[in-house]
Amino acid sequence: MKQLKKYCFKIHGWIGINLSILFFIVCFTGTLATISHEIDWLFFPEIRAQSKGSEASKNLMAANIKKAYPNGDIMYWPASTEPYLCNIVHVNLNNQRYYVFVNPYTGEVQGGANITIQRFLRDFHYFLFIPFQIGHFTVLIFGFLLFISTITALFFYKKWWKKLFTFKSSNNTLSFYRNCHRLIGIWSVPFTIIFSITGIWYFLERTNTAHIRTIANPTPPSLKTEAKQNHDIKQLSYTIDYDAAIKKAQKAIPNLIVKDIKPPSKLTEPLYLTGIGNRALVRNRANRVYLHPNTLEVISVQNANTIAKRAWLNDIADPIHFGTWGGLTTKIIWFLGGIGISICVLTGIYIRLKRKIKKNKSPKKWTVWTVLNWIWVAGLTFFMYGILITRYHVPQTTLFVVTFFWIISITSTWYVFDYKLRHSKKIR
Repeated sequence: MKQLKKYCFKIHGWIGINLSILFFIVCFTGTLATISHEIDWLFFPEIRAQSKGSEASKNLMAANIKKAYPNGDIMYWPASTEPYLCNIVHVNLNNQRYYVFVNPYTGEVQGGANITIQRFLRDFHYFLFIPFQIGHFTVLIFGFLLFISTITALFFYKKWWKKLFTFKSSNNTLSFYRNCHRLIGIWSVPFTIIFSITGIWYFLERTNTAHIRTIANPTPPSLKTEAKQNHDIKQLSYTIDYDAAIKKAQKAIPNLIVKDIKPPSKLTEPLYLTGIGNRALVRNRANRVYLHPNTLEVISVQNANTIAKRAWLNDIADPIHFGTWGGLTTKIIWFLGGIGISICVLTGIYIRLKRKIKKNKSPKKWTVWTVLNWIWVAGLTFFMYGILITRYHVPQTTLFVVTFFWIISITSTWYVFDYKLRHSKKIR
């Protein structure tokens, strides 16, 4: 048993140290992603809305979008996630996605942007901006690693359940960080379990293990008769009667609150609506209604109350992983849990390096794993700028802000975990 605990300690330390940089990036970007809409609220005044009770007509909103962007077309129309936020409507402008902020209570178009902070953080956490599925699987593998790290820590840390409220103060820096690491780590266990298990589920979905992806994401139906429009398929999204479509969807699924609308991008595609029904915890996509864009005839319906077990598990993964199931309250709680995990990663690195210095063993400046971590960072930086410039066409001011924060992050990492630690003897 003692030998097993020793191995668990080594495994826990190996993951935390050798994969530290990527581990922190994945954890911290996911943490920020939980409140990314709220961060948008802070930095984009035009995205803010004040609740005035009833919402404006969707047709009025569509008319105002058409007036502001007559040559565009609506690609995707998600409802605001909170009452203090605008609808962020995805509009196609010259084959480029543009995010338009529409006030849900007045129907007015208040502004727009090439990219939002929420979208930036989502892409960052989702696939590290690295294409070819490499980024996706890199992030998803950390679901397994986080789970292993948690289980091994609980195994070697003696009677951890009795130390939930125990913090030993110390004048020694190493002891202080070690105590922080242990205490915060214990309180973060529920979140590490949630994040790791849902992360593992995402891995199973992406690899289509047990046909999860096939069952949970069925192929959308095609129209028997093509949608007709006098001008162009691009203008079809502006002529749909959205208010009537919502009523049709609510008849198809009783008590449905329509949240997301996707107009057809081809003449053979139906109008697609999703939303919240009677079944708690599932994401919007669990309830789906497909309508003919001209006649509003119901083509297909998926009710969350009747979906298969694997589909249900797939549809609760997002709300549980990001803490969106309870609104702002749960998002803040999930954010604090993510901060705790991120602190554990940083304190774990500091403890391990500080111990080596204390034992007069200067940490190797470059190891194979250090090089691999920084290669990944260099790769994601390259692709990040490539995507921001070529896909989102962000202005130079945005690139400057991203570059500033990226330089600050890398410089701080080098200073705290390399320069300061290596000079700690001289300082003493």
